Amino acid sequence: MADNGRNGDPSGDGDSRRSVWKSLKRFFDPDQDQSLRAALEEVIDEHEDAPGGGPVGDLSPLERQMVRNLLHFSEHDADDVAIPRGAIIAVPASASWEDLVGMFSEHGHSRMPVYGDSLDEIRGMVHIKDVFPFLATGKAPPKDWTTLMRQPLFVPQARGALDVLADMRASRVHLAVVIDEYSGTDGIITIEDLVEEIVGEIEDEHDDAPTELIVPLGGGMWDADARVELEDVGAKVDARLGEVDEDVDTLGGLAFVLAGQVPPVGAILAHGSGWKLEITAGNERHVTRLRLHPPAESLGDDA
Repeated sequence: MADNGRNGDPSGDGDSRRSVWKSLKRFFDPDQDQSLRAALEEVIDEHEDAPGGGPVGDLSPLERQMVRNLLHFSEHDADDVAIPRGAIIAVPASASWEDLVGMFSEHGHSRMPVYGDSLDEIRGMVHIKDVFPFLATGKAPPKDWTTLMRQPLFVPQARGALDVLADMRASRVHLAVVIDEYSGTDGIITIEDLVEEIVGEIEDEHDDAPTELIVPLGGGMWDADARVELEDVGAKVDARLGEVDEDVDTLGGLAFVLAGQVPPVGAILAHGSGWKLEITAGNERHVTRLRLHPPAESLGDDA
């Protein structure tokens, strides 16, 4: 007699239904001492462990990763998601109109922070939409282009990333300046940075192909982008380079701390581990590339 698929189901649909029902019961079981966040993540884990990654038509691996990112999004604060100070592209209020246009052309950003004497004095931001009409029509630009400035948001380092996103939606301002405990500029956040925390890296036609931020040169030396995270430098090069007491996250930030200022191109900075940081590219506002020279004992070991 037919069993209507209840027993010996070759398709596995019965097992799938039982698994889903078991997962649903977990949410409504009053004895479960577990948050909804943890329960959802546990269900995702079970599906990833399943053969084939779960039933046909279920969430794809990419979708599951996005759900994971969303579940943990509220754990991040502004400091976690911000573009660090050393990587900020900003324009001084004293710049000429031609310099402003050149900055937009060179870097391809839609918004540019505007500062006074230093990055700690952010006066506003200028949007490419306010600049483009003058370029498109040939109309003479304003004598003082800072009249085009808009006000960004200012948020403390500890403000939650989810709260920053809500602030941006409510104010319709998509750039936030992260302020440290001394009211200095710690970094900036765009709405794209927040979205990337959920969906992953977003690149458009103007973005360069991804490149390695730190590569070996031979002889124990390394060529590095100033934006490389100290955590990655510690993992790839020497753990001692990743251990700093100061509140810096990048190699460029470490160079600033060692020099006590923005070091000029050609400067060689000594690190307590014996490594030397040579500045190979940059300008008066920030370092862009460095070369790491190994300690003398490392050269001896290699020999």
